[in-house]
Amino acid sequence: MGKGGRRRAVRCYIPVGCFFCCCFFGVVAINRLLLIDDDTELCAMLAEYLEKEGFDTHAEHDGESGLRAALSGRYSILVLDMMLPRLNGIEVLRKLREHSQLPVLMLTARGDDVDCIMGLELGADDYVAKPCAPRKLLARIKAVLRRVEPRCLDALNTPLQVGPLRLWPGRRQAEWDGKRLDITATEFNLLEVLARRAGNIVSRHELSGLALGRPLERFDRSIDVHLSNIRQKLPPRADLRPWIQSVRGMGYFLLRE
Repeated sequence: MGKGGRRRAVRCYIPVGCFFCCCFFGVVAINRLLLIDDDTELCAMLAEYLEKEGFDTHAEHDGESGLRAALSGRYSILVLDMMLPRLNGIEVLRKLREHSQLPVLMLTARGDDVDCIMGLELGADDYVAKPCAPRKLLARIKAVLRRVEPRCLDALNTPLQVGPLRLWPGRRQAEWDGKRLDITATEFNLLEVLARRAGNIVSRHELSGLALGRPLERFDRSIDVHLSNIRQKLPPRADLRPWIQSVRGMGYFLLRE
């Protein structure tokens, strides 16, 4: 991973309906970050960089000890390398998702689409290809964390209803016909964007900016994989059409009924 150069202005996307919890708590907690990577020099460099940006960072260097730490409940986000001793990153993610919805940002080899797609299918929130500049990693970490920020009190108790789908944006809870949907924070954000514009096409660029909190990159498949995951979690329609429809070259929309 290369060292960062000069600071540049970065366009920030704020996910739909997302506000800092300080509007009623008055303070924002320090984010505790877990980094699982067997490259100890890289971990030390990243920890130093991230701590200067306000993160309390802890590193583990193999999959087994990393998984134990990830399941401890002490961390706000996990940065997970795919190539690990004892337990690889895919297995760590698979076992983690059986018990926890901790936000996960994957570190993948550049050009390795298999790891990217498999990780996203297993519930990772996003990925960064190695090597990359620390400032890009930081921007992606912040984008993932914005997706899980608590909302203000007025959003906590106001559900959003579209047909059998009911969303509580403040609590990031989703129900289908009264039964809770088990979805990640990223999946919730995508579903919320589509629900607020139900029946209307939302482009992949808009979905990336509003739901992922970042611009859509060239050859980026994350939106498509996340929406495929959501489709699999929604019950089938009587006419067998998926509730989330895709329009080639334009985007996606959620059917109203």
